[in-house]
Amino acid sequence: MTATNGRPAAGNDAGRGTGGGSADEGAGKGAGLDDTVAAVVRQWRSVHPALDTGPMEVIGRINRCAALLQQAEDAPLRRAGLSRPEFDLLGALRRTGHELTPSELAKETFSSGAAVTKRLKQLTERGLVERRGDARDRRVAHLRLTDAGRDLVDGILPEQLAYETAVLSVLAPEGQDELADLLAELLGRLEGRMGALRA
Repeated sequence: MTATNGRPAAGNDAGRGTGGGSADEGAGKGAGLDDTVAAVVRQWRSVHPALDTGPMEVIGRINRCAALLQQAEDAPLRRAGLSRPEFDLLGALRRTGHELTPSELAKETFSSGAAVTKRLKQLTERGLVERRGDARDRRVAHLRLTDAGRDLVDGILPEQLAYETAVLSVLAPEGQDELADLLAELLGRLEGRMGALRA
């Protein structure tokens, strides 16, 4: 994670899609950084110099950062015998503070109903989640954490937050704030756009 958002430098479009500049011109604020995405961008520009690789500089770095962060963050989950999607379900039940149905859990964790059903079966068998039937509709289940499930989430979360704090310490506090604001704007616009497409 670097202090770059991959956006092109203002007024410098010569090398970004027109083929009129060097491979590094207009490469964005991360042009001077030797990260893996910069190398990929240079390779694509040598093959297709007329293409605008600007989006790759942003999305590629977001994806790469997410992959690297997840690999390290999953360590405490593996020690607890949990997958990340399973922990997401437990976390949703913990942070909402009330019972949720499987469909509500699917929405909270951006998962399919089938995937949630499979994970809930495993978590229930481990005694981390308990199920309560609906008195009016036997097809509906209400789920909540057991004491063991709550203790597990509360034990793992501080370790994950400590790791994330250490990772972000490479950025100054104001850089963290700026990055959070930019990502919030991007996410909000994407969620609104995707929601409109699904409607």
